[in-house]
Amino acid sequence: MEVRKPLSSNDGPRHHALTPLRMLRGLICLLVLLSTAFVMLVFCGFMTAVVLRLFSIHYSRKATSFFFGAWLSMWPFLFEKINKTKVVFSGESVPARERILLIANHRTEVDWMYLWDLALRKGCSGYIKYILKSSLMKLPVFGWGFHILEFISVERRWEIDESTLRQMLSTFKDSRDPLWLALFPEGTDFTEQKCTRNQKYAAENCLPVLNNVLLPKTKGFCACLEDLRATLDAVYDITIGYKYRCPSFLDNVFGVDPSEVHIHIRRIPLNDIPISEDDVATWLMETFRLKDQLLSDFYSQGHFSQQETEGGLSTMRCLVNSMVVIAFTITCLFLTFFSSIWFKIYVSSACAYLATATYFNMRPLPIFGIF
Repeated sequence: MEVRKPLSSNDGPRHHALTPLRMLRGLICLLVLLSTAFVMLVFCGFMTAVVLRLFSIHYSRKATSFFFGAWLSMWPFLFEKINKTKVVFSGESVPARERILLIANHRTEVDWMYLWDLALRKGCSGYIKYILKSSLMKLPVFGWGFHILEFISVERRWEIDESTLRQMLSTFKDSRDPLWLALFPEGTDFTEQKCTRNQKYAAENCLPVLNNVLLPKTKGFCACLEDLRATLDAVYDITIGYKYRCPSFLDNVFGVDPSEVHIHIRRIPLNDIPISEDDVATWLMETFRLKDQLLSDFYSQGHFSQQETEGGLSTMRCLVNSMVVIAFTITCLFLTFFSSIWFKIYVSSACAYLATATYFNMRPLPIFGIF
């Protein structure tokens, strides 16, 4: 295992102390995110992703992405503006509004959240969809959101996941729908123990011995590329590096860590990726070998090359989005508690449906087909 050179002390604060004020601020932010998520799901998600979907999947997705794009923008606002985490983009500056398959390394449990920072800058925060482990669908309220946003849940066993994955991919082929499909080919977050097991397996099977990433699982990526290649613009190879320390979810909430997140972007045209499954698997393995070297350089130098390829977030835009979502939440909660019994029946029915649909992975199909 490589020895990572410590970064110099003048690179900025390495760690924020968990003060009572930070803890209180974090709890308030978490409560706001949870309550706004609940209201957006019940009053917007149910109407756009269930009722409107009976008429058109395309317009259902457009409406859902509009409302939930505003809610998702609250997370980068928390990271970059409230917690003062510095997010540094490097590599290539990519076009906005492309249909892409995105692959990234999986260093910790919150990597996927920082992809929202890039998606927001490209106007695609409401269109990003993740392939994620099925246990996350059981989270209260957030699991409903993952279902409404059409995240793909997997058991991480190909014989079980193949049919589910291909069925969902078949619904993403409409080229009118912007799409960011995010996949973590390692299948699990990186730990030293998992890395050691991977290195032993790689040495025994003549595969690259990697120090900073795990060996990628190729079947899911090959299936995504095979089913969607005709409607994609590119593949984005994302490499995420954390300066000093990898954060946990609660580190993010309380603003303790990370002090800096570095995101390296490589845009790969579809023509540069082979066709056959065996060649695609070899290409993906080589991509992760290069990613491993890129991270080695990051840990020794403290940054990726070609920094600052994306601009900063607009504080005013994020603040306005957040205030609109919060005002909408307060209004809906007031109506729920003080309005007629029929309003309460609607809320209860929407919650019952969302819980059932998430548990059984059900989505309505258009039955009217008016537009």
